[in-house]
Amino acid sequence: MNSRTSFALLALLTAVGTLTMSSAYADQHQSTMHMEEKQNLPPACVQCDPENAKTSAKTSLMKSIPISVWTDKAEYGHNDMIRVMGQVANTASGFSVTVTVVSPINSIVTIDQVSVAEDGSFETMLNTAGTLWKYDGTYTIKANYGSTEKSNKVQVELIGGEAMVKPTTPSTTTCGVNEITANGKCIPYSITGGTVTSAKINTNDKSIVISINAKNDGTLTVTPAKSVQDGIFMVLVDGEEWDDVQIDKVTNKVTIMFLAGAEKIEIIGTFVVPEFGTIAAMILAVAVISIIAITAKSRLSIIPRY
Repeated sequence: MNSRTSFALLALLTAVGTLTMSSAYADQHQSTMHMEEKQNLPPACVQCDPENAKTSAKTSLMKSIPISVWTDKAEYGHNDMIRVMGQVANTASGFSVTVTVVSPINSIVTIDQVSVAEDGSFETMLNTAGTLWKYDGTYTIKANYGSTEKSNKVQVELIGGEAMVKPTTPSTTTCGVNEITANGKCIPYSITGGTVTSAKINTNDKSIVISINAKNDGTLTVTPAKSVQDGIFMVLVDGEEWDDVQIDKVTNKVTIMFLAGAEKIEIIGTFVVPEFGTIAAMILAVAVISIIAITAKSRLSIIPRY
């Protein structure tokens, strides 16, 4: 082998050695980087079963929430015990958890102060027996620890009790365009020369009192149903008996001619529909009279006869 061939072979061997060392260094460097990345990863539960994995995840989650609260069931009867449990993330000495229960009608059912254990857990029992728990529906259990920021809630359903009856608002009477409302009754009317501002039923005088704004001389025609007023026989305008009146006994229609400036027209009859309070008073009076009569009869029956 001549000298030129020897130099070529030596150069080839040097190049191969350099590539081998570079590859080995690269593999070692990548291995070191992977080890550093693995050290930065959070610990994994390699051989845990699904339940243990869920428990571990739940524990980690509760540590990030100021206060957690839950119950042993979601549905209860009205004579059950509700087991309320919870966890406080960061406990403070001298503080307890305030547990408040709110009913479906938004009223407070009970308030309880619960001590917190060293590990941050707390637990209490709630008895659903009692009048404050009588309604079916969703009850909200609130847990508060020291401040409003550290609060949480859970909801449960109570069944098998009384159905909650929502309070009903009294319905307002809606009358037609040519009708006016008087004590919840619609009375047909027409007017010229002015406007009707209001009307009411006077049960004491058996009359309908209508307030008007009369800019000119005009006419007011009123046709109350006979169940509202009957037996119309007199009309007063601003407190004085009025003669310019036409009364139709058959149709129960009354027409009044008034002067400009008139303010109040009172139509008097022999009957007007009584108010609810009047009906209740009449029923009460009849009931009292009946009781007195029965009592008197009973006393007479026990008097010895000679």
